[in-house]
Amino acid sequence: MTGEKDLEKLLKTMKPKLNEGEYVFCVMNSVVNLADSDVLMSFKEQEGTTIILKKEVANLHSLPYSYSASWITLTVHSSLEAVGLTAAFSKALSQDGISCNVVAAFYHDHIFVDKKDTDKAMEILNRFSNETSI
Repeated sequence: MTGEKDLEKLLKTMKPKLNEGEYVFCVMNSVVNLADSDVLMSFKEQEGTTIILKKEVANLHSLPYSYSASWITLTVHSSLEAVGLTAAFSKALSQDGISCNVVAAFYHDHIFVDKKDTDKAMEILNRFSNETSI
């Protein structure tokens, strides 16, 4: 099952969905003390493994973090080969001073924005489906 590649279609149908909860990024040398179900994402880098998990799980395990985020999923099935989607929404968010951290998974793109910017980010992302062209 391949995803959508057409940028205009992607933007018009991305339908952002705000996921419940507050999420944090932590760095660990090992994630053995965490249940797989507690880890939303992990990525191994040379300096350590970055994990994204709910804030309450990080607090429970006394894991340090410096960034507390909301998780927004673009519900359109975007192709990993699609060109321009991340650039389009990150540019729109940046024009309002909103940083975003993006995870591209097989079916969907996931955007993490500072908790304080959630409402504004959702407003900006929802605007794309109301525009007739990019």
